[in-house]
Amino acid sequence: MKNQICFTSFALFFFLLLTKWSGVEAQTCKPSGMIRGKKPPPGQCNEENDSECCVQGKPYTIYKCSPPVSSHTKATLTINSFQKGGDGGGPSECDNKYHPDDTPVVALSTGWFNNKQRCLNYITIYGNGRSVKAKVVDECDSTMGCDADHDYQPPCPNNIVDASKAVWKALGVPLSDWGELDIYWSETCKLSGKIKGKKTPHGQYSKDNDSDCCVHGKSYTIYKCSPPVSSHTKAKLTINSFEKGGDGGRPSECDNKYHSNNTPVVALSRGWFNNKKRCLSYITIHGNVRSVKTKVVDECDSTMGCDPNHAYQPPCPNNIIDGSKAVWKALGVPKSDWGELDIYWSDA
Repeated sequence: MKNQICFTSFALFFFLLLTKWSGVEAQTCKPSGMIRGKKPPPGQCNEENDSECCVQGKPYTIYKCSPPVSSHTKATLTINSFQKGGDGGGPSECDNKYHPDDTPVVALSTGWFNNKQRCLNYITIYGNGRSVKAKVVDECDSTMGCDADHDYQPPCPNNIVDASKAVWKALGVPLSDWGELDIYWSETCKLSGKIKGKKTPHGQYSKDNDSDCCVHGKSYTIYKCSPPVSSHTKAKLTINSFEKGGDGGRPSECDNKYHSNNTPVVALSRGWFNNKKRCLSYITIHGNVRSVKTKVVDECDSTMGCDPNHAYQPPCPNNIIDGSKAVWKALGVPKSDWGELDIYWSDA
């Protein structure tokens, strides 16, 4: 009997270990391939800041992704000159400008750069017992390298924050130790601006689900980002009809279709929608001591509103999960309380 218990315990332990390993593996950013190094032409690789130059024939790993971003994202800090003539090469990708070494600016690995989605946003870098706020101005390309456009330097690893000298100084790192440093970083989603409400033409909006309509002249905040996604992302659940004629307006952006109120589907705020990268994926919503698995079919636009394309409704806040009636029913929320609910969600 004792041996049976030991075997059962071992089997359970192995299963849990395998499950945990599989979950970690699923979240791992894997290499996308390899490129071969090319010998730089004479004078074509700037070795400032001890920059590495490509070696002829050497294989270099490339990545199209970076590790998941959280409120405490681990990274390696490296050093780069964003000045004209520096080892950064051409002007910064975000603004087509050069930046002096005494300005705290950074380049991010391709996945974190996210198709310019973090351009000119600020991140906070924590290292050496200090922190510094720095502006994202460029990409540290993890997909290409060893050519003239990349100053004949290798592709960037997928976990790099490539920083100006000002960042290293602000962190108080001795000059003799400049080069690489284990850090973590976080970002704050700040408002991108405001738009003015326009008077809604008669009959041009839907009052389904007590939807808010734009008020002429009223200022509405807009966002290009959402709070960082984690395994426990806080959000506001709102209600929306994805049916034809409902307050959702046009067909869903992911599949150009309408969806029944009896189907558990959602729209996500702009940052979480992430340029359709979560389209038709499933997320799990936790609220009212229950959970429901639901499909992402649309964007709740945080950057625009008060026009025909948005049913003359205001821009969406940056922390919204806009759910169908089926989602609210699955969470067991009394109909009299439908409208807004504090929840958290995770990618399924």
